[in-house]
Amino acid sequence: MHADISRVTFRPERSYAAVIAQQGRVQLDADANEQAAIQLHQARTTARDLIGRHGGPRDALGFAIGFLAGSRELDDLSIGGGRYYVDGILLDAGRPAPGVPVPEDGADGGPEPEATWTYWDQPHAHRDPERPGDRLPARFPYLAALRVWERAVTAAEDPFLREPALGAALPDTAARLKTVWQVVPVPGDALDLPDGATKDQVRAAFDTWAAAQGPSARMAARAERPDRADEDPCPLPPEARYRGPENQLYRVEVHEGGAAGDATFKWSRENGSVTFPVDGLDGTWVEVAALGGDAKLDLNTGDWVEFTDTAYTERREPLPLLRVEELDLPGRRVRLSEEPHPSVGRRPELHPYLRRWDHRPPAARGRGADRTRGGALRIEEGAWIPLEDGVFVHFERGGTYRPGDFWTVAARTATGDVEWPADAARRPLLVAPHGVRVRHAPLAWVLGEGSVADLRLAFGPSAAPLPAADAEALDAEADAEAEALSAERAANAGSPGPESGQNDQGRSES
Repeated sequence: MHADISRVTFRPERSYAAVIAQQGRVQLDADANEQAAIQLHQARTTARDLIGRHGGPRDALGFAIGFLAGSRELDDLSIGGGRYYVDGILLDAGRPAPGVPVPEDGADGGPEPEATWTYWDQPHAHRDPERPGDRLPARFPYLAALRVWERAVTAAEDPFLREPALGAALPDTAARLKTVWQVVPVPGDALDLPDGATKDQVRAAFDTWAAAQGPSARMAARAERPDRADEDPCPLPPEARYRGPENQLYRVEVHEGGAAGDATFKWSRENGSVTFPVDGLDGTWVEVAALGGDAKLDLNTGDWVEFTDTAYTERREPLPLLRVEELDLPGRRVRLSEEPHPSVGRRPELHPYLRRWDHRPPAARGRGADRTRGGALRIEEGAWIPLEDGVFVHFERGGTYRPGDFWTVAARTATGDVEWPADAARRPLLVAPHGVRVRHAPLAWVLGEGSVADLRLAFGPSAAPLPAADAEALDAEADAEAEALSAERAANAGSPGPESGQNDQGRSES
């Protein structure tokens, strides 16, 4: 998550049940964040164990998919309200009511608000009819699926998070973790299904497809003492490998995905948390909310920035990074190397902003060498790549990379090292991305116009009516009935039957 945090300490394999505050001790952001992570892990694990990988409550089952035919290129899907769980994460497809305004004289009530979401207006997908790739497949059948992931939101995107009483000049306080759900189509030919496949076969094929969507890349990190460390004028221990002047949380994030020859990455020493809300855009000039307040967390000529907004962030589609060419501090303006892409930053309701990255393109090694593309660094596998101040990263050979996936590396001045898992020989371990974890769940198999097969799973409530008496009373009642029945049978076995009595009477009379 892009947030100004010190480090991430939650490790599920350590089986910690809670964070315990101690008197007189410093309280860190990592402690509170780990407590929240522990609670989320416990709640979601319990939900998944009870529900399964996905499912919803039968009496409030959400995300019912219906086909809405339109022009051939603008077919739509309805998304029914209700709740659903994916890997224990609660999702709510209910569409919030717009509220009731104070009526004005002579004004009508306006159009009737939509009751449910559709494929084109769903809140987190930001579909655009002008993009052919966003349109529903023209060929049937295809599968409508849920894609679920989480991201951090700060006051740069949601100004409501900023407390006005603290003043506009003060930074924001806490960030938020947002659950993003998107209904996306999966072409039928991507699932390798036979004709006339059953629902179970479709679900199984989808699970195979979803398992192949994750990244296979792994990375390691280490700190290495520079060869000329003895000439460093900073008052650092001679044996220190990390030579930075401050504690940092480095973020290494994939920019463009694919194989190593195509994939690129960017990095930030502040976990990608340095952002500047945009107030206006005029060609290559960008007006930001604040500028020139902090030398460490400000913009400088030569910095690489990402011009982004809520839609661009949640679509997870990379655009070229832009370089800061000129600063106008009195006017709070920044001139960029190019005009931002027309698909981003033009809608104020999506809260556009600049995100600063701290990498610098290295000097070319050899004639014609180019280690950058679109402002990001090319991923070179099998070699230790320097970031800065003795911090190095290493990408495993043969990886496949996905835009937005990231690793965080905590660097500490007290130890002169970075925090990274290692084996007994102190060799850094290769680690899968720390995020973003994307989950998938099947919703419907769209066979054609008006024909949709529901693939959702449902569960009922486990509560049941209480019996008239408690279990102990019922057992005692059952024992008493059994004893009475046994006594009755014993009495019947010891008394003479009707035929026996008649025979005795007959003999006496004779």
